[in-house]
Amino acid sequence: MAGGGLQDLKRRIKSVENTRQITRAMKLVAGAKLRRAQERAERSRSYFDTIREVMQRAAASAGTAAKERLFAERPVKATGYVVVTSDRGLAGPFNANVLRYAASRMRAGEGQPAVFAVGRKGRDSYRRRGVAIQDEFAGLGDEVHYSQAKAIADAIMGRYQVGDVDRVELVYTHFINAMTQRPAHVQLLPVKPPESPEAGGEAAYVFEPDAESVLADLVPRYIEVQVYGALLESKASEHGARMTAMDAASKNSDELLRQMTLSRNRLRQAAITREIAELVGGAAALQ
Repeated sequence: MAGGGLQDLKRRIKSVENTRQITRAMKLVAGAKLRRAQERAERSRSYFDTIREVMQRAAASAGTAAKERLFAERPVKATGYVVVTSDRGLAGPFNANVLRYAASRMRAGEGQPAVFAVGRKGRDSYRRRGVAIQDEFAGLGDEVHYSQAKAIADAIMGRYQVGDVDRVELVYTHFINAMTQRPAHVQLLPVKPPESPEAGGEAAYVFEPDAESVLADLVPRYIEVQVYGALLESKASEHGARMTAMDAASKNSDELLRQMTLSRNRLRQAAITREIAELVGGAAALQ
């Protein structure tokens, strides 16, 4: 029995060593991807701030009729929730946290919830629970492109324009640092009227052909940028969560290996002691 137990323990140790090699490699890969994703997410924030400022100034210069047409609220019969998750797992609680947060937003929201699933993990979760999905977007890859965000934004705006949904919220994970990611949401449609720009010494904007035309063109771009920024933030959060999860898994493997190695040494020592005792007993019997 002892020999069989020792062999089984050796196989388990070898299996955990192989697993540790995989988790360490995945941690290094996630760390490299995180650096690139973090840089892209941080660069997108400045672009978002700029387009928001231009939209504020265009809205301030546009007429009342144009603002009412672009920013008007309407009775909410259905609220769309664009839930951004990952395509792959092994990222700790990353997907569970954003799905739980989306569920809380749906409970607190108005009208019937309608789901726009971005990422395979969210899509599969809603399918298992029998939740109807308006549109799904999977396989975005590790490098998010603006064209992907535009396709998602176009689908959302199309659903909104035909009246399938009366309000749309974007639920994603905001990247803070490699250790911390926080679920967040933003209202996409109807676009919230931007705050008026503060009066100051900045030069006045001149809009061609007019502020109304510029504003009408900016609103779809504003939504696209919101979606693109959320995808970048989510992707950086995913890599950070995966790196943290793989680091924890590697440390757990080290601790498990330490315990199993100690158990193996004890079994080996017990077997040696038993063999010595048998030899001494046999020698005594021959005397």
